[in-house]
Amino acid sequence: MALQHDKRIVGPETVRMLELGHPWVVADSYTKKWPVGKIGQIVELCNGEGSFLATALLDPGDRVVARVLARERIQLDRQWLMKRLQKSIDLRLNHADLIETDAYRLVNGEGDGLPGLTVDRYAGYLMVQLYSDAWRSHTALLTKVLQDLLSPLGIYEKARPRETRELEAVGDAKSYGRLLIGDPAPERLEVRENGLTFLVSLERGLNTGLFLDQRRNRRDLMNRAEGKRFLNLFAYTGAFSVAAAASGASRVTSVDASPGYSDWAKSNFGVNRLNPKRHEFIVGDCLAVLGDLAQGNNIYDIVLMDPPSFSTTSKSRFTTRGGTSDLVTAALRLLSDGGLLIASSNHRRVDVGDYLKELRRGALHSKCDLKVISLLGQPEDFPYPVTFPEGRYLKYAVCVKS
Repeated sequence: MALQHDKRIVGPETVRMLELGHPWVVADSYTKKWPVGKIGQIVELCNGEGSFLATALLDPGDRVVARVLARERIQLDRQWLMKRLQKSIDLRLNHADLIETDAYRLVNGEGDGLPGLTVDRYAGYLMVQLYSDAWRSHTALLTKVLQDLLSPLGIYEKARPRETRELEAVGDAKSYGRLLIGDPAPERLEVRENGLTFLVSLERGLNTGLFLDQRRNRRDLMNRAEGKRFLNLFAYTGAFSVAAAASGASRVTSVDASPGYSDWAKSNFGVNRLNPKRHEFIVGDCLAVLGDLAQGNNIYDIVLMDPPSFSTTSKSRFTTRGGTSDLVTAALRLLSDGGLLIASSNHRRVDVGDYLKELRRGALHSKCDLKVISLLGQPEDFPYPVTFPEGRYLKYAVCVKS
């Protein structure tokens, strides 16, 4: 039997949320009365009568002050962690479509019962990211168990700044990744996704250069792109552009504000034996570029917009909440009748209903009919509990202009 830990009393509203299966305790007047605890400490959550509710990981300085590990008393030790990680691995083996793919998510935080923690596979390497500092004191144990289970060439960690705006404001010059154990990866590591090759960086930048949660959506695009003129807005390192070009798109235009990302995209074309000179790469603010393309009477069969939740350039400031409709209006001017507008957002605070309203505003302003023919999200390796709606964050709407 697991030893008992220090108790923390939660209020009636939190009790109700925990009983509904939600994995978070958000700071409130009850948690402010808690005794001082250490970050990463294991505690027992109890109701006002002292009845046990769950075992949780303490993070006193965060808005989410505790994250549920289990609905029973447990020890966060090697045996428990190995069992939980093996369950995550088995889910991918049994349910994820990973044909010709060696880059995917192994642990998806709350979706795998390890809230505040993600682990991604990039070919022979693993990348750990801590979304709660409560995991910091358990990193050595986590690393050892991952090494024993999977025998990776190396395990990296990338730091996650607490401020969301910082996530969007910095580029890829700074090294946020550090090698925890094993051999260092190449500066640009080749990984496979849907039979294509992409270059990622496990050390530099806040992100690796490939958003793994879009894998299934890129495959969907591959089934639609043959013979089409494709415009990729906020192209980042060009993963969607490569997917379209490799599938026979007649012309691919990639737009991003960063010249560094555009160069990275060209390199991704090159490693797939696609000649970047046959396609177009434009560095600039997407709204401004859309205006220029419209003035030049450019027309496309597919327009994809997958902006960050927040970004600032010298010409404009973009936020998903409120900015999406302007993008839709501008993009529809360039889209052929019967063409596809693909609108994607990973903004966790904008739900599907509100996002579709943004698309509606843009369509009405353009005096166009826009019909959703497919509404996708993240793939099988990004699971989320039905008790945790926040886990369903990715929205990928394929719409027909008529």
